[in-house]
Amino acid sequence: MQREHDNGILQHPMRTPLRCAIGHESSRRSWEIVTDHGFTFVFLCFLGTSQLTAFSLAGGCAGEMDHKRILETNRQVYDAMAAANDPLCRPAKDEELANPLATVDAAGWLGESIAGQNLLCLAAGGGRQSSLYAAAGANVTVVDLSGAMLELDRQVASQRGYSLRLFEASMESLPMLNDGEFDIVIHPVSTCYVPQVAPVFQEVARVMRPGGIYISQHKQPTSLQSSIDPLAEGGYSVSHAYYRDTPVPPTTSNLSAGRRLREQGAIEFLHRWEQLIGGMCRAGFVIEDLTEPMHARRNETTAPGSFADRARYLPPYVRIKARRVGKAANAGTLWLPSTTG
Repeated sequence: MQREHDNGILQHPMRTPLRCAIGHESSRRSWEIVTDHGFTFVFLCFLGTSQLTAFSLAGGCAGEMDHKRILETNRQVYDAMAAANDPLCRPAKDEELANPLATVDAAGWLGESIAGQNLLCLAAGGGRQSSLYAAAGANVTVVDLSGAMLELDRQVASQRGYSLRLFEASMESLPMLNDGEFDIVIHPVSTCYVPQVAPVFQEVARVMRPGGIYISQHKQPTSLQSSIDPLAEGGYSVSHAYYRDTPVPPTTSNLSAGRRLREQGAIEFLHRWEQLIGGMCRAGFVIEDLTEPMHARRNETTAPGSFADRARYLPPYVRIKARRVGKAANAGTLWLPSTTG
């Protein structure tokens, strides 16, 4: 049932029971459909209330860090980036929208057309991703932690005439989305902002139909481990432990590469390869392809400490194509051949 307020906003009651991927109850902030000049936008805001053991950014024990605090800190970082017109928060250009799939899918992972397909832009607010996929003809839903980033999506949709669903929520828990709802999930770099990736992959698997395509990009673990500033003799040092449950310490570098590689003020977590690749497989995906986007400049001299120079040694990102194949794997089940017949 919908309840219409005096201002014309339709408010939906919460779908029950809640499906919470990290085992805690979520508190609803709002769930609204807003009609603006004929374009429909849906907003849902969730914040988790679970507790997890955490440590100071310097690596020592600092007691309990509330999960909500991690979300709120990272939300504020991206709200500030949207307000500052950060490069990540700028809409697609006309020439990009003229051939949107060539812009977002140079590898051809999505095929020749995505027209009419249900597509989720997960942790992908900012106005760019949603507009490109809407221009390609997909039915686009956007989930992002930052309301300011979603506001940019709303603005671009109004200007361009796109219809979007916009949800303000954490990628770990998507109770407002139905099982098997999406043909495609697009997930730009963002898993570093949550302590655990397994709940994210489990929720993505839940909302995808069998055979659906999940394209995600992540910060490479070794890049998060390593220094921003170069060594005197060239190259970069491994500065942080690979096996860790604590946030990666913030960079102290003043180089511009540091601002590009690490978002100022964000709480970031390193996820190991077994957690990224293995986590997808255990959630019910098969990996079909993997690339390391090229940010180094081949056959060119680059200034030590620049983004391109560091990328020669440490590729900053990995892009993964996975396909939803069935039920999540059960690590506690061992298949044995039949002894009958």
